[in-house]
Amino acid sequence: MSFQIGDPVIYRKPKSSTCPGPRARQVYPLEHGETYHYVVDKFWKVIGVNDDNTVDVVTRTGKTHRLEQGDPNLHKARFLTYLVFRKRFPDLEVL
Repeated sequence: MSFQIGDPVIYRKPKSSTCPGPRARQVYPLEHGETYHYVVDKFWKVIGVNDDNTVDVVTRTGKTHRLEQGDPNLHKARFLTYLVFRKRFPDLEVL
């Protein structure tokens, strides 16, 4: 999958805690039921495409992450998904 600067992407970040938040999906208890494993969708934008098969992304708060392009948790946002969640993606003009 090829990415371009400005592409909106969704990263499905796996997490674990004793109390999943309201945006948690695919929630299931771990071995003894004391903690839960779940996934949270992160809405980011691509700010750089690197030669080593990685992309740099930025969050709404301005943090940056470098991710492998082949990461199964990373995918481009479809047009309809982008329209529905457009306020959760960072605005590149402000950053």
